Amino acid sequence: MNNKVLIKIIFPELDKEFDLFIPVNEQIWKINKMAVKSIFDLSGIRLEPKAEYLFMNKRTGKFYDGNQTILDTDIRNGTEIVMIRCQN
Repeated sequence: MNNKVLIKIIFPELDKEFDLFIPVNEQIWKINKMAVKSIFDLSGIRLEPKAEYLFMNKRTGKFYDGNQTILDTDIRNGTEIVMIRCQN
């Protein structure tokens, strides 16, 4: 496996999708923060800074634990991840 995978991030809150390369040795929570920043950089749409988002596999409906690394999950090239905002 390479050190990065290409995933599709689906952001229903914005009705947008983004393709991102993510490192396989990082934890989900770090990738989550990186994805929110990347979405702002790519689209110019500012997300609520205190909002938290969960990663959900679009195909399986599985939610990922923020402390898992990408290598320890089933996230691989082409995986579609839905980012769902947590209601606080």
